[in-house]
Amino acid sequence: MIDAHTNAVLFETELLDSHRQQRTARVTLPLRSDEDVVGLRKQVRERAVAIALSLVDQTKLVTAASELARNTIKYGGGGEVHLDALSDGIRKGIGLIFVDGGPGIPDLDSALRDGFTTGGGLGLGLGGSKRLVDEFAIDSRMDEGTAVMVVKWKR
Repeated sequence: MIDAHTNAVLFETELLDSHRQQRTARVTLPLRSDEDVVGLRKQVRERAVAIALSLVDQTKLVTAASELARNTIKYGGGGEVHLDALSDGIRKGIGLIFVDGGPGIPDLDSALRDGFTTGGGLGLGLGGSKRLVDEFAIDSRMDEGTAVMVVKWKR
């Protein structure tokens, strides 16, 4: 099994070359407990305020971050999140990459469909998170883990 950090490196190499060049700062946080989710929510909110995201966009990003963090813990057995400050020269943004070394998602299309759940919830997590952000990408490999990238840009 690949650890969360190795999975993050693989994911970035394959899907996030442009975002690596847009990154101006990175903080990596563990995701193992509810306390880690609370800490992530606080950091995301602080970063969102710092780049003057609207209250609605702050709420969307914090909601997506919370959902994806809980999924990382519940389904991936824990992992980490990379919280990135982004700039493309014109806009500022916040990028989050959630990585775990869990079992992977066997059917991504189903997992992204509203109502699909393997954990008894409402089945709105991945698809809902995707709708709340400006950019969304996911890479899941059986017996290696999952990485989910989301970005919210200041409009």
